[in-house]
Amino acid sequence: MTLLKVIDAKYIDNYELRLSFNDGVKGVVDLKEKVFTDHRTVFKPLQEVEFFKKFTRNRWTIEWQNGVDIAPEFLHKLTVEQHIKNAP
Repeated sequence: MTLLKVIDAKYIDNYELRLSFNDGVKGVVDLKEKVFTDHRTVFKPLQEVEFFKKFTRNRWTIEWQNGVDIAPEFLHKLTVEQHIKNAP
């Protein structure tokens, strides 16, 4: 079994990112709900869009300069769910 990794991530708008994974899944994920409902103080800076859009990609996922990273499995699940939800 191969570990799931984010292989590409691009900021789109607001809290939306276009993600690609090493298993071929691609799509847009909206992280606004995650950023604003996770009450851990480390997520507070991400509520500012200017801070949010300055993420980087490490070896397996995306992360921000304050140390927040989001598990690729969680991002993958959201990407698939949001794709299904937005399908015609």
